[in-house]
Amino acid sequence: MKMLHTVEFYNPSVGGAQEVVKQVSEQLVKRGHVVTVATTKLTERTSHTINGVQIEEFDVAGSAVCGFRGETARYQQFLTDGHFDVMMNYAAQQWATDLVFPVLDRIPYRKVLAPCGFSGLLNTQYAKYFEQLPDIMRRYDHLIFHSDTYRDIEFARKRGISHCTVIPNGASEEEFNHVDSTFRFRHRIPEDVPLLLTVGSHTGAKGHRLTIEAFCRARIGQSVLIIIGNILGGRGCLPECKIRAVWAKLFSFGHKHVLLLNPPRPDVVAAYHAADLFVFGSNIECSPLVLFEAMASKTPFVTVACGNAEEIIDWSHGGILVPTKRRPDGMVDAEPEAMARAIEDLILNPDQRRHLAEAGYQAWQERFTWEKIADRYEKLYQSLLEG
Repeated sequence: MKMLHTVEFYNPSVGGAQEVVKQVSEQLVKRGHVVTVATTKLTERTSHTINGVQIEEFDVAGSAVCGFRGETARYQQFLTDGHFDVMMNYAAQQWATDLVFPVLDRIPYRKVLAPCGFSGLLNTQYAKYFEQLPDIMRRYDHLIFHSDTYRDIEFARKRGISHCTVIPNGASEEEFNHVDSTFRFRHRIPEDVPLLLTVGSHTGAKGHRLTIEAFCRARIGQSVLIIIGNILGGRGCLPECKIRAVWAKLFSFGHKHVLLLNPPRPDVVAAYHAADLFVFGSNIECSPLVLFEAMASKTPFVTVACGNAEEIIDWSHGGILVPTKRRPDGMVDAEPEAMARAIEDLILNPDQRRHLAEAGYQAWQERFTWEKIADRYEKLYQSLLEG
């Protein structure tokens, strides 16, 4: 098959959407398919073929709500003239999907939309966008959702849209079956010191403030919290995180250390393997990849009910949920004290941590490797061509 995947940003850009499209695309290339990714032009991208995936770059930015700028006509011409068997648009509310809508009926091959959460659903600026969206969704051949319970699939169901498939996210066997056991040594963290980990960009919405405060309140003695995150535009919450890291050390009399890292991907995987507990306090998600990555590294997790985190726990039994508050804007939050107690319960109970770790790892092996996830994309695409 000749497949087209569209996504706002792609490798070497780092993020959840980028990772999903990268992993699915590369897995499908390994099976002999021809995969092209249409995405934003990046100066740091040095090749138009990465791991067998062909990349078409467009100097475009924006969305249907914020407006577009750049090579919009060239992109739409590329779509309508393309000789593909199937196209998958990944994530709504950004140019690589929103620019498809006006030319949808002129695209001569099968069309799939993966909405990826509808983060703007409760934003009044997007009211007209979501009024028009049900008709657009009906004109796609199929829809992919990452959850059977999250608001994007509920939005579709309430409007009688049923040509849907749930395909969850996952984590890479190739990455996580390789264990680098030197992480603690390289960062001077003794083996008997509890190591907590969270992973998420410094956007201000990944729960770093909650995680640091809960870590400081948790009565677990000498311990280390590692926050791994890159910066996406501006400085985000990084300056605040640096200040809070200093406070953590001062107010714990040197017993609590917060390390802020942005290492290469192999070191991120090594950090997962080294951690005793993964802690996630993000305010908004669709289907957080980091929970699947924690499972793949045999690391139990504590999380707020962001995205479909509660569903992931039901699927895997690999972590525990912190009581979570839902805000009118669709964001979620939790009390630092509640997260601190959850951290204490697990750090002080190694048997429970081991049980969660083993259950999560087994579930990942059986259902949530990218190899198994790619199987489901491939079968869906094939069924559309045969249908």
